[in-house]
Amino acid sequence: MTTFEIATPSDAAALTRVQTLTFDHDSRQHGRGEFGGPPGYNDEAWQIKVMQHWHYYKIVVDGAIVGGLIVSAMGGDHYELIRIYIDPAYQNQGIGAQAIAFIEKEYPQAKRWTLDTPLWALRNHHFYEKHGYVKIGEMPIDDGAFTLVLYEKRIA
Repeated sequence: MTTFEIATPSDAAALTRVQTLTFDHDSRQHGRGEFGGPPGYNDEAWQIKVMQHWHYYKIVVDGAIVGGLIVSAMGGDHYELIRIYIDPAYQNQGIGAQAIAFIEKEYPQAKRWTLDTPLWALRNHHFYEKHGYVKIGEMPIDDGAFTLVLYEKRIA
């Protein structure tokens, strides 16, 4: 059974472990190096700091933390999915789809969702588009060394 629960500082080590495993796996899989992920992905202190500022949920399957998701209220009816990650051993089991359904149910006031994902992460693009997100642009970062694809979903 999959549940989504508010993360607490006592979860930080497990969330850091899963996040590091997930993003390093993606980095290797896409030929981007042995290690790599978004800011703070491998830093336990960062996890705790995020818990104090945004809505951080742990994804739990049969009592084990297998992922996480971070949501930020941007103002009005705009919310941003800051990060979603699932242990590679638990991917392709519908957990990501459950996570999207969870946040949309948890935040019924949200009429606009935004997120970003790396240009090279084509699997992510397919996932978000499958769940109603539309590409609205690209944003180069690190002086153009890296590009993020920007997505949006409008809910009537």
